[in-house]
Amino acid sequence: MTNPLVLIVGAGPTGLALALWLTRFGVAVRIIDKTAEPGTTSRALAVQVRTLEFYRQLGIADSLITGGVKIAGLNFWVKGAKAARVPFQRIGEGLTPYPFVLVFPQDAHERLLIGQLDALGVKVERGTELLRFEQHAASVRATLRQADGAEELCEAAYLAGCDGASSTVREQLGIGFPGGTYAGLFYVADVEAAGPATDEEMHVDLEEADFVLVFPLKGKGRIRLVGTVRELPDSEHRALTFDDVRGRAIEDLKLDVVKVNWFSTYHVHHRVASCFREGRTFLLGDAAHVHSPVGGQGMNTGIGDAVNLAWKLASVLTSNAADILLDTYEPERIAFAQQLVATTDRVFTIVTKRGFVAQFVRTKLVPLLAPLLFRLPPLRRFLFRTASQIGVNYRHSPLSAGAAGAVQGGDRLPWVETVPGQDNFAPLASLKWQVHVYGEPRRGVAEACAELQLPLHLFAWQTGMQRAGFSNAALYLIRPDGYVALADPHADPERLRHYFDERGGVGRHGG
Repeated sequence: MTNPLVLIVGAGPTGLALALWLTRFGVAVRIIDKTAEPGTTSRALAVQVRTLEFYRQLGIADSLITGGVKIAGLNFWVKGAKAARVPFQRIGEGLTPYPFVLVFPQDAHERLLIGQLDALGVKVERGTELLRFEQHAASVRATLRQADGAEELCEAAYLAGCDGASSTVREQLGIGFPGGTYAGLFYVADVEAAGPATDEEMHVDLEEADFVLVFPLKGKGRIRLVGTVRELPDSEHRALTFDDVRGRAIEDLKLDVVKVNWFSTYHVHHRVASCFREGRTFLLGDAAHVHSPVGGQGMNTGIGDAVNLAWKLASVLTSNAADILLDTYEPERIAFAQQLVATTDRVFTIVTKRGFVAQFVRTKLVPLLAPLLFRLPPLRRFLFRTASQIGVNYRHSPLSAGAAGAVQGGDRLPWVETVPGQDNFAPLASLKWQVHVYGEPRRGVAEACAELQLPLHLFAWQTGMQRAGFSNAALYLIRPDGYVALADPHADPERLRHYFDERGGVGRHGG
């Protein structure tokens, strides 16, 4: 193909992130969405640390932080009173440049990404629907319907299905989407309110008959409520309103809701697609996996899919990497999606289950144990690494090799501050393969890096580096997405050369 491009179907956060990363890599994209306008409401709120670290590579993390709210703590309410509080300030201290919990609503998130794409000359093609597509040896041919009803044939090198849980791309491929739907109905509301639960912290009311989570939003008194609908209206023809869920939980939180900006109900699903790639077509985000909203993982997982796939597509399209590199997308991402669904399923069941035992666990054990457990540094770090997604690894990927110190191939590059105000993540903004050495480099490393056209970044050894998991003078080969590809304690230049030789070239000059 001349001017090969990637066709992205769906302009939610996943599709927008994929378009932005590919564009920064120099890959031509078309991003289409059948809706006429971007969404003005959203359920996704949490922006996890790993997402901020990815966005830092593009220079946009600070924009999200400025527009969002840092959560200082989580409060548990039982029977109309605060029963416990878990502090979140600096919860990830020493693990990341962003050691906090951030809320930034999905609609604002999408507007920010759209603005970034606009600045790069990429426009979301609204009112444009994918009707069908065919896969050929060297391209994908898609039939699109424009807003005026006219049909157009689009030829692309690859197609990315980022079109949500009811994905047209997945359905046309005939890929299974096994899983299920949780019993019960849930609601989400954006309101303006007064009361002790509008203090820019998270609040959760744990009751038998009702359940509600409170998230702070930017602006005085603005909050997001997520809760259970326990009683349906008398008439099945009458749509639910916020008045139908003004139950005991909201009363117990002492919330005085003065304005409802929007309100919606939804069912919660848990599903993972049977595969994430077929030929030249990929599934990402909700098209590939959906799960409960516990822990605010969904949107962030889709963005992680996008970053993982983007550098690989760029390597194949711009750096002569073999197509087999794209085969690593599915195993790296599907394992995490399956684990995430299983984990959130267990937690969600505990949170929403009815009955005496479940009530006892929620109202007695959780408020008692949560603050105690968070005081234990190892457990606090484990929970932070899990929820923030900095613990996601690709150790079993064919792209991962070796171990040096506590760092294994496939791990996210550990973060360390090298001097006050500077850190080892700064070089990741190049979006290139690179080599890091913490301590004095061994003979031949610089020459091998020059031969392979790999930037070499040297960091003077400090004791904090050992705490982060690094080994003195070891060699760490870093992928464009900030994951360690090779960790070699001996810093052997031949092993570095061999890494690329045995993989047939993975587009190390890309980006």
